[in-house]
Amino acid sequence: MAGSGSGGSEGVAGGKSRFDDIYDRPDPRAYFARLAPLDYEIPHHAQPVLRRTATERTALDDGLPGRPVVLDLCCSYGINAALLNHEVTLAEMYARYTSRTARSMSTAELTFWDREFYAARRRADAVPVIGLDVSAPAVHYALAVGLLDAAFHDDLEQAPPGPRLTGALADVGLITLTGGGSYITARTFTALLDRVRRPVWVSAFVLRTVSYRPIERTLAAHGLRTTVDASRTYPQRLFTDERERQYAIEAVRSLGGDPTGREEAGRFHSVCYESRPAPPA
Repeated sequence: MAGSGSGGSEGVAGGKSRFDDIYDRPDPRAYFARLAPLDYEIPHHAQPVLRRTATERTALDDGLPGRPVVLDLCCSYGINAALLNHEVTLAEMYARYTSRTARSMSTAELTFWDREFYAARRRADAVPVIGLDVSAPAVHYALAVGLLDAAFHDDLEQAPPGPRLTGALADVGLITLTGGGSYITARTFTALLDRVRRPVWVSAFVLRTVSYRPIERTLAAHGLRTTVDASRTYPQRLFTDERERQYAIEAVRSLGGDPTGREEAGRFHSVCYESRPAPPA
C-alpha cells in the first residue's frame, strides 16, 4: 500500500521512484516536506469527487441499519479523510506541515495541535472513515488526531484481514483509493470484497502507467460494474528525474495510451475508475 515495498529510502521499482521512508515516521512532516517539491496533488483533485461520491453513497438506502463507512485504502496519514471531512485544502496542509511552527514541535505537540485544528474544521456532513495502510505509524497518527474513526495496518497482499478489520468491513459502503494503485493488486480487493456486507462502491484514482484490468475483473466477479472516462486525467506529481519520465512514457504507451501533453510534459497522470453494483439483468 502507500509506501510499501523494500526499495529503501528512495528506491526505484519498475522505473517508478519509491518513498518508503516518509511513511514510517511518527507524523506527516517528512511526507509533506518530501512531496512538496514534486507538487504531489492527486488528493486535491480527488477531494470534490470523493465528497460527491460519499454524499451519494450515504444517501442510498441499502436496507441496513446505521451509516455506511468509507474505507480509504492506502490512506497513509489520513490525507483523504482530512480533505473529505474538514474545511481544509491540500495547499493549506502543505503550508501547515512545512511551516517553522510545525518543524519546531515534538510529535506529541504536533498531535495535540492537529487534533484541535481538525476538530475546529470538521464539516457538518462528515462521514465515518476508516483507514487501511501497511504503515502502522501513519495510520496511528491519523487516528490519534481524529481523522480516522478506526485504523488498520493489515497487509492484504500477504495475508487475509485480521478479526478487527474483518469486523469493520461489515459497515463499509465506499472504498476510496488515490495513491496506492501501483502497489496493490486484485488480491487486496478480493480480501476486502469477500468480507463486506453492504453494497459497496469503489472510487479509485489510478496512474495511467498501471493496468487496472485485473482489479476490474475482480470487482466484476463481486457484482460491480466499472466505468472510466479515459479522456479525463488528473495530474499526480512531477517526475523525480528523466529516468522516471521515460519509464512513465513507455508504460503509458504499452497500455495503449498517449503520453502527449501529459507524461511527456513531466507529470504522472491518473484516471478515475468508478465501480457500482451492476443492475439486475
